[in-house]
Amino acid sequence: MISSTVELRNVAGTEAALGWAGSHTLVVDRPEGKAGGQGLGFNGAQLLALAIGGCFCNDLRYAGHEMGIAIDEIAVQVTLQLDGFPLVAVGADLAVVCKAADGSDTAALIERARSVCTVANSVARGFPVTFRIG
Repeated sequence: MISSTVELRNVAGTEAALGWAGSHTLVVDRPEGKAGGQGLGFNGAQLLALAIGGCFCNDLRYAGHEMGIAIDEIAVQVTLQLDGFPLVAVGADLAVVCKAADGSDTAALIERARSVCTVANSVARGFPVTFRIG
């Protein structure tokens, strides 16, 4: 089994958090004026949408290398739908543009990336989330 660990800590003087994995960082916050948020970073829904879209972009590159297709352009827009109380993600829509350097059809490449996308497949299947104190 493979695992991935990230860490988050509060940012002194704010109510935001700084998250990191290795040498990569990002700021997590609520919108300005919401529960002490200052709009300093991404909120949870945005992070989930970025995780889905970012993973898919990476998988397009993996699939491109695997299939011998040089990719010239990738554009992905993810719209996450939220509903209920507590607010939960109830759906995600990905709009994908992927152009091969030689102008060839990329439908099979996009399908390959969709079929192996770790985050999209994980969200679609669901998985337990446990909370430990300490």
